[in-house]
Amino acid sequence: MAEKPESSYGFLLDTYETEILKSVTIWSAFPESAMDFRPSPKSRSVREQMDHQVQSEGRWMPNMLGIDTGDPNPSEKTKRGYIEKYRSDATRRLEILRTKPDSWWRENTNFFDVVRSRAWVLTRRINHSTHHRGQLIVYLRVLGLAVPSVYGPTADTGDKVVYTV
Repeated sequence: MAEKPESSYGFLLDTYETEILKSVTIWSAFPESAMDFRPSPKSRSVREQMDHQVQSEGRWMPNMLGIDTGDPNPSEKTKRGYIEKYRSDATRRLEILRTKPDSWWRENTNFFDVVRSRAWVLTRRINHSTHHRGQLIVYLRVLGLAVPSVYGPTADTGDKVVYTV
């Protein structure tokens, strides 16, 4: 059996894979006691941010990319429940996305009220997740909690890159 040639979009999938790890790492930095923390009345709580991530990605993937991993709701709305659900669903999505040929990535799909390529939609999904992860990093700082590595060391990790696995 011939080996499948490497996709021109492998870099995008490698990026999505590391973004999954970074989101789980930041979520893991919160104690369960901080799940209802919100830095301002207009801000989402930590729990609401996690819920938004699993719901949003859980809708974008089937509706825009045809990648359906089922019900996006965690079995329990706890830190552990959100982390397990997100990691499981996102890893499964990544496995499915890795099977797609280059032509699939170039095809257009609906992105809300406009039409974009599938590669564009996944790039936008990654950016959306990064934005919300950045908000949670601010929450960690406001709470006086250590910020783990995201795109390299932080003031709390010294010269080390520390991710949750």
